[in-house]
Amino acid sequence: MDNMTIIKQSLIKAIDYNTYFDQIKQFSELQKTSGPEQSQSRIEFTALNYQRMKRLNKTILINDDAKQFLENVKKEQIWLVITEAWCGDSAQITPVLNKIAELSPAITLKFVYRDENPELMDAFLTNGGRAIPKLIALSGENEVLFTWGSRPSLATQMVVDFKEKHGSLTPEFKEELQNWYNKDKGQNITDDLIALLSKI
Repeated sequence: MDNMTIIKQSLIKAIDYNTYFDQIKQFSELQKTSGPEQSQSRIEFTALNYQRMKRLNKTILINDDAKQFLENVKKEQIWLVITEAWCGDSAQITPVLNKIAELSPAITLKFVYRDENPELMDAFLTNGGRAIPKLIALSGENEVLFTWGSRPSLATQMVVDFKEKHGSLTPEFKEELQNWYNKDKGQNITDDLIALLSKI
């Protein structure tokens, strides 16, 4: 199946941010998670992610320069995001994507779950891996304008540097990364995406 067909099929199943957030809430309340692996750790991460997203929905602010840019984006586009409820990076990133999309009349934000859409995921790997969240920006004709993810540029560099030094990510580093997200408040994500939007 070609990528255009895969994208079209995924868009039929895609949900908006409010629906996605409501599903995270339901998973949390039912002590479940998305995807086939219902492990205790993923269930616990989902509950944590719901609280994280709930807080970020209220506290994320986009600065005035970014607001002005986003309000003036002319090219109509769909941002299709591949995600899962248990993913810590997704919980930090998706509320920011929603704030950005709310500010731009040109951007429609949609979500699909990774493990329900393996063909889509495999068409948009990051360094050969099924890393999420993955944003695919699409034109009205479903042509790929750009992709972004699975982390903002500064966080990506932090991960690369740590892996080079230590081989793999430790629980302590993952906590440090979450603290970085909290301090950054979505600024790096916004900067990355405005840079990409400026090129189309």
